Amino acid sequence: MGGTDSEAVLPKWASEACMMGIDEAGRGPVLGPMVYGCLYCAVSFQKTLASLEFADSKTLKEEKREELFEALKVNDSIGWAVDVIDPRELSAKMLKKNKINLNEISHDSAIGLVTTVLSMGVLLTQVYVDTVGDPEKYQTKLSERFPSIKFVVAKKADSLYPVVSGASIVAKVTRDRALRSWAFDESAENMHRNFGSGYPGDPETKAWLEHHKQSVFGFPTLVRFSWGTCTSYFKDGVEVIWDSDDALEENGVANKNGKRQLKLSSLGFTGSKKNSEEIESSGKGRCKFFQARKLEQLTQF
Repeated sequence: MGGTDSEAVLPKWASEACMMGIDEAGRGPVLGPMVYGCLYCAVSFQKTLASLEFADSKTLKEEKREELFEALKVNDSIGWAVDVIDPRELSAKMLKKNKINLNEISHDSAIGLVTTVLSMGVLLTQVYVDTVGDPEKYQTKLSERFPSIKFVVAKKADSLYPVVSGASIVAKVTRDRALRSWAFDESAENMHRNFGSGYPGDPETKAWLEHHKQSVFGFPTLVRFSWGTCTSYFKDGVEVIWDSDDALEENGVANKNGKRQLKLSSLGFTGSKKNSEEIESSGKGRCKFFQARKLEQLTQF
């Protein structure tokens, strides 16, 4: 989170009627986080806000976005915050047994930003949101959740409302910086950062994915492995099988020692729809190494 935080003394304008814009960056790429950003200020500051040259971040050059972001960060009449959603979190939610799709993840992030700013003590009365999915349904969902706030949900809101344009700059610059400074968990010597835009159709991104696939462990954690575009890279992937100490349901295959064997593919790692979470959470198929140490799979921390 950024801007005015809950531990800081709130500016006087925060107790006036305030407005907020919400926008995202990085919804479509196969690489990196998705970032939701918000910008908020007093409604009385609206005219001045319109003069600050904010525009849809996609229409601005990187240098201009950086310049505007630095300017809004030091402007005492503006607050801002971000929600950075890690690619591993995106993939994990989208591949759960009870799948959470990208629209739901986006809605939850926007709701989280509103909740955060309200909890700071900011008197939000108007919120402008770039739509995800059907605008009317989204507006109804938000209005029911926050009945004291007037919501405007619109397509191209980032080019219609300066407060959303500002939010789009916050989101885009935050995502760009996250990508530039991404700390790879993996330590392979031949890894590089020339991954292009991160969009699935970008030749540079395609080449990076091809170069960084690993036949057993898949992709580095920068990659949203739940994206359909990833599947084609593992046609020749290694089939991994390990012994299991407990009998499995229909997934297991007995070997000559009488143990059951479990294929990696049957736990959903290569696109299978088997109920891997049910198997793991029930303890079936978990080998003695993990049982002895009381290690379990966690979905939340």
